[in-house]
Amino acid sequence: MLRFFFVLLAISMVFAGVPTNEETKRLMDHLSDAEHYRNEHHNKQFDHDAFLGEDQAKTFDQLSPEESKRRLGEIADKIDSDQDGFITLVELKDWIRYTQKRYIDEDVERHWRQQNPNNEEFVTWEAYRKNVYGFMDDMDEKELKAPNSEGFTYSNLQKRDRRRWTYADADQNDALNRTEFAAFLHPEDHSSMRDVVVLETLEDIDKDQDGKVSLDEYIGDMYNAGDGEDEEEPDWVKQEREQFTGYRDTNKDGFMDEHEVKDWIAPPEFDHAEAEARHLVFEADADADEKLTKAEIIDKYDLFVGSQATDFGGALARHDEF
Repeated sequence: MLRFFFVLLAISMVFAGVPTNEETKRLMDHLSDAEHYRNEHHNKQFDHDAFLGEDQAKTFDQLSPEESKRRLGEIADKIDSDQDGFITLVELKDWIRYTQKRYIDEDVERHWRQQNPNNEEFVTWEAYRKNVYGFMDDMDEKELKAPNSEGFTYSNLQKRDRRRWTYADADQNDALNRTEFAAFLHPEDHSSMRDVVVLETLEDIDKDQDGKVSLDEYIGDMYNAGDGEDEEEPDWVKQEREQFTGYRDTNKDGFMDEHEVKDWIAPPEFDHAEAEARHLVFEADADADEKLTKAEIIDKYDLFVGSQATDFGGALARHDEF
């Protein structure tokens, strides 16, 4: 289904400092309608991540509905910054931005400590490469070049990291300070890294490696019909086909090139936090007054913090202040 990195990327988690798939989410994860709506059902995990942040805690997944509602009420009180009993679009947008920033700051700090235990001003590429990919030094050349082998996958990951490192290295000294390292680790959060995010997206979807995305590649990255060849496509897939031909492929040549991919995953002036806040208000605003009460949020608790909302537990355990 919709996964953007190599299948074996998860294996690389065992090596210090290698970001997991969740830790290297691209802009597409936030902006794609297909990620938000897939398999004919609204993808509530998208809303959980946006509302709660992407912490790694698992606590909330184990809570009963009653306990999850009680704790959600505590969060609702925090979001209502002026304590007037209503959560406005602005308050919800500010909360979403806060959770995003908190997750990224904590994630960068954790990886910075891993890669820089002596708290030096910079981390060099060679130090990073040795820490993350040093095990490859013991692999022979055949293993690194054999298609579909583990060594080949790691070799490609190292090349991708090397390119991303170069993009993040603003002063071009082949070493990253903490700010540059944050851009390397979370390129989706830095406008200066947008081009490399687009390149990585294009490479992941472009299965035939012709430098552009066909309609089949575009749909295939989101939806796999499986063995049932006669199975009718879900409506959202049909809509995505229309989106591709009507809007994504702006020059109408049947493909998305690099510029069209950029317009797709990183549209100018797009505010993810505001878009997600508007969506949540629309879904939960029972009386259509364009603001939410605690009762309306709790009534839709599965939308905000339902099953698989693994991020919420960490915030509650820490009793974070908003």
